[in-house]
Amino acid sequence: MLKSWKLKEIVLMSLFGVVFGIVYLLFIHLGNIWAGVIGPIAYEWMFGIWFIVSIISMYIIRKPGAALLPESMAAVIEVMLGNAVGPRLILSGIIQGLGAEAAFAATRYKHFNLFVLMLAGIGAAVFSFIYGYFVSGYAALDPSFVALMFTLRVLSGAIIAGVGGKYIADALLATGSLRGYAISRTDKGDARA
Repeated sequence: MLKSWKLKEIVLMSLFGVVFGIVYLLFIHLGNIWAGVIGPIAYEWMFGIWFIVSIISMYIIRKPGAALLPESMAAVIEVMLGNAVGPRLILSGIIQGLGAEAAFAATRYKHFNLFVLMLAGIGAAVFSFIYGYFVSGYAALDPSFVALMFTLRVLSGAIIAGVGGKYIADALLATGSLRGYAISRTDKGDARA
């Protein structure tokens, strides 16, 4: 998978994995505070933040694995820093990364417009929700509540991960720090759409 990658792409992806592993852990604490106010549904509103590194990395690097690998790395970092879920979180990160990766694979890694980025956020949300349904016992909940959870997670994936990931990557591109990466070599129609 990494044979065709340049060293700087691997370094950038790894850097994103570490940075977002820290960000993800911080958002667990924010989620806990928010859940104390409105209950467990609070996490669904913000789930997109836990998918965002896969979108940012793929949007910049545009190679197979650029969504899966940083999401998995971020989960490993989060576990190493002390996430209470423990090693099971690594499997969750892999599943989320696979969900995002699936959207890009469906376009054969040729389209990186806003629609595809949002679709990748939705993919991560759907994959993670299916995993969570079985691991976290959602079947015991009222079906209408489960439907609300699913809807909020999908919206969060599309908006926070998809739109937010594009915004962050475009902001980095505007600084000139991404020269030499695939995002800077594409025509403006696809890179900015």
